Order: sequence, then structure tokens, then C-alpha cells
Amino acid sequence: MVKPGDVLEAPQLGIRIEVLQTGAETGGELLEIEVVGRPRGFLRQAHVHERQTERHEVLEGAMRLVIAGRDRVLRPGEAEVVPAGAPHRQLPQGDGPGRVRIELRPAGRTDAFFERLSELSAAGAINRWGYPRPLAAAALIADFGDEGHAARPPLAVQQRLAGGLMSAASREYAFVDEWDVAAPRDAVFDALADARTYPAWWRPVYLDVEADGPAEIGKVSRQHFKGRLPYHLRTRSQIVTLERPRVVTADVDGDLRGRGTWTLTETDRGTHVRFDWRVFADRPLLRVLTPVLRPLFGWNHNWAIARARDGLEPFARAHAVSGPVPTAAR
Repeated sequence: MVKPGDVLEAPQLGIRIEVLQTGAETGGELLEIEVVGRPRGFLRQAHVHERQTERHEVLEGAMRLVIAGRDRVLRPGEAEVVPAGAPHRQLPQGDGPGRVRIELRPAGRTDAFFERLSELSAAGAINRWGYPRPLAAAALIADFGDEGHAARPPLAVQQRLAGGLMSAASREYAFVDEWDVAAPRDAVFDALADARTYPAWWRPVYLDVEADGPAEIGKVSRQHFKGRLPYHLRTRSQIVTLERPRVVTADVDGDLRGRGTWTLTETDRGTHVRFDWRVFADRPLLRVLTPVLRPLFGWNHNWAIARARDGLEPFARAHAVSGPVPTAAR
């Protein structure tokens, strides 16, 4: 968290920020900073603070301030206030670095915004022209757009574009599947909790599962499976929740990393099954192809779940009638 006396460096943006007062010290009323240097890149673009007034006082050098199309050049000792909601630009004038004291009321989260700029600069996420790289820019819009944003296009458009970019670039997959199984809940739970049974009923998805004994908290199993797409996956799962006959959760690593949870609810006709599957694609090829093939991966998941729907009910019904069915463990 930014504190008075902190200095935030952002050399790709041509500035450093010296923190004088923050919202934490002023009860949210005021953020006061001094900006030293010659701002460049996206800092020179027209932008809007929807709920904040912004006072600029030049201490050294000169600055051209454009507010809603009105120009004024400020020199040492001169100040101007930008009303909330007014599009404006700050442009350095003359030679050499300047020093400008800026007060924002209320403080909002603008100190966190400046801290983020410093972090992005240190991480190389701002290019040599002073513009954040696409994902960094999208995250800035998502996190801080409600307080300050580019004057054009409208904020809603910026947020939709940012959300779409972040979603496309994410390697995360989140699926929720639900269906009803005409079989007793205990039998359905036993089949889902013990991954060794999967090759017997979840065909042709699961090719092989290895585990040392039946399902228990902490138990580890190793899976080899495939979908309709031309690749095989290998994962390692560890049971972290086992509440018979309601819930079983496993953490997964390997070609996929994340967590899967089966939740079972008893119904008049049998069992309602819900599967929450949230994973990241860690296999190198999947990481590369995720932004392009995300819809295909969703189709592949749906195909695999359809095979589970086909196989789980007859397997659980047979298990309920005849007792434990031999597993495919090795």
C-alpha cells in the first residue's frame, strides 16, 4: 500500500511520482502527489475522472492543460482545477523535466492506480512509447476504469473490449454441468468418488486410472484420458473433501491444474448430479492454443460430459443392486 514519502518510478512513462498524502491519511478526502519528469505515452491522452476534481499546480517547468477543448499553459506558481467528468489532457511544455503538484478529491483508489503503473513499468509491461501492453491495459480498465478512463470510446465499450481480451487470453476453464441420474445417491457417490471406476463407465474418455485403494481424504490417483480433440491428457488428483454421500472434491495437477467438485442431491427419482470443474491448461500446446481454440475446448468438454451421462446411470444402478463392481485399478 502506498504511503506518504513513497516514490513510484515509471521511467517508460517519463515520470516519477512522489507521494505526499494518501486517502488512508485523509479519511478518503485527498490524494496529493508531485509528478516529476515529462509525461509521455498514454499519460498525454485525453481522459476523464468521473467523480474526482483534479488540481494541478506547476512548481517547476511548464505544462499545457487542455480541459474540454480549452487550452491553458501553466507556469511556476500557477494552478488550475479540472472539474469531475471533464475530459482533459496534461502536456509538458518547454525543455527539461517539470514538477507538478496534483491534488485529487476524493482520493478514491488513484494511489493504487499509480502504484500499478510503477509495477507495470518495472515488469516491462509498458512499451518504449509509453503505452501498456494489451493485457496490462485491459486490467487497468477493468480495475480502475470507473474512476479514470480514456475519453474515447465510451467507458462501457472500453470495459467490454477489456473483458473480452482478458477472457480470451486466460488459460482458465470453468464449467458447471448438472443432470439427473435414476440411481440411489450412495451408489452414484461411490462411482464418482472412486476414480478407479471411471474406465469402466466413463468410456471412451478415461483410458486408465491408478490409485492405491478406495477413496479417502488425501488419496492420490493418476488419470489418463482423452476427448474428441486429438490429444491425450495425464493428471494427478488428490481428494480434499469427502462427505459421503454428498460432496467429493479433488485438486488436480499435471496437464490440467485446478479443482473439480461433485455435489449430489437426493431427489424423488434418484440423484441430482452437479459437477463444478475449474482448471487451467498447463500443457505447453494448450497454453498456446487457448485463446484461439477456447470454443473447441468447450465443445470437447461437453462431449466428454455427455459420455459421463451415458455411462454413470447404468453403472450406478448395477452397483446398487449387485454391490461393488470391480475397478480398473492397476
